[in-house]
Amino acid sequence: MPLPFLTADRAFDEAADDLALPFDDLDRWRRPYRPGPWRVGAAALVLLLASYVLVAAVIIAVAGTLAAAVACLTGALVAILAALRLLRMGVWVSARGLRRVGFFVTSTAPWQQVVAVRTVQQPVRWLGLPRTVQGQALVLVRQDRAPEDLPPLLTTHNADFLARSEAFERAADTIEVWADEYRRG
Repeated sequence: MPLPFLTADRAFDEAADDLALPFDDLDRWRRPYRPGPWRVGAAALVLLLASYVLVAAVIIAVAGTLAAAVACLTGALVAILAALRLLRMGVWVSARGLRRVGFFVTSTAPWQQVVAVRTVQQPVRWLGLPRTVQGQALVLVRQDRAPEDLPPLLTTHNADFLARSEAFERAADTIEVWADEYRRG
C-alpha cells in the first residue's frame, strides 16, 4: 500500500499520462526524485544514535550533573539536525531555478543562467568518498561558470542512486525537462 504523503514524487504516481511538469504549485521547491536507501539508512542510523544519547541525557540529568546532561542533549540535537540535513540533500527544482543542497553549502542557479543540463559518462565518486568509479553524472552548464568548476548534480553512484539506475534515468530526465521548459521562458 503506497503512502502518498511520504513520497516526494506523489504527483508522478497520480498522473494518468506522462506529463513533464505535473506539480500544481511550480513556485515551491521540490525534489523530483525519492531519497535513496543509502541516504535514508544513514539518517536512520544517526537518529538511532541520537535517541540513545537522549536517553543518556535523561539518565545523567537524574543521576549526575546538569552540565553533563546539557552536553548530552546538545550532542543529540546536533545529531538530529545532521540527520535532517542529510535527508534534505539533493537537487531541488522550481520555477525560479535549480538548487543543489549539500551538507554544508546550498547553491541556486536561476534558470536564466542555465545553459544546459545533460547526462555525461565520466568518473564519479562512490557514495561521496574519494574512490571514483566509471558512471553517469548529471551536470549543470551555467553562463557564469565553467562546467569543471561545478560538482555534478546527480551521479549513478551517490547515496540516492547507487544500484538504482532506472531511478537515476528518471530523475535526470525530469530535471532536464524542467531545465528545457524554464530556459525557454
